[in-house]
Amino acid sequence: MGRIIAIANQKGGVGKTTTAVNLSSCLAAAERKTCLIDMDPQANSTSGLGIDKNNIESSVYDILLSHKSARQVILACELEYLNLIPSSISLVGAEVELVNMISRESRLKSALAPIVDDYQYLVIDCPPSLGLLTINTLTAADAVIIPIQCEYYAMEGLGQLMNTIKLVREHLNPNLAIDGVLLTMFDGRLNLSRQVSEEVRGFFDSKVYSTVISRNVRLSEAPSFGKPIILYDILSTGAENYMALTKEVMAQ
Repeated sequence: MGRIIAIANQKGGVGKTTTAVNLSSCLAAAERKTCLIDMDPQANSTSGLGIDKNNIESSVYDILLSHKSARQVILACELEYLNLIPSSISLVGAEVELVNMISRESRLKSALAPIVDDYQYLVIDCPPSLGLLTINTLTAADAVIIPIQCEYYAMEGLGQLMNTIKLVREHLNPNLAIDGVLLTMFDGRLNLSRQVSEEVRGFFDSKVYSTVISRNVRLSEAPSFGKPIILYDILSTGAENYMALTKEVMAQ
């Protein structure tokens, strides 16, 4: 059975999509059959894998609303072992449409059930909010990875996320684990980055990954070319970082 990993933090700009795209791509490069599920209406994970988000026939919206099965929506990617369930702008209305549905918090879990055994890893990119789309993701997931940027206010809002995870465990998914906390946008030359790293490691202790994701120009450029970093510049620091993270994730 595949392991479902949610990449979650309700703050925007912390590296969720970068992590979702590059972790799933590195898992695929390691010949682990992987599916990336884009649950963000902005569809940046979709475009980050070279798929035109404005020209998608079906998306995760269709499986949440039971218009189609997950298998009907899956797309192939450039990497042989990687598939994608894309997002689209129609997902914006899904939160409203889900409100009156039976088992609204577990729609994604039910939709993914038929394909979980097809993959070793299913990685889900959450939206930057704690609404029904994120609740669906946490209900479906086996584990969460929390990216935290090494900048001002890094810890802001984390209490709210941790409380949401606690509530999901209590009422919807008792087996939900926190796999780890990932430090992103790290710059070892800056006191601030080092201070944030110490603060996060002090708070989360052993849950913080040894790997940190450094600030890297090539990593920032890759999405505009519709490529994960290992296909855009495999010799870059960003590629090295995500390959190291992938080893840690596979060892869990």
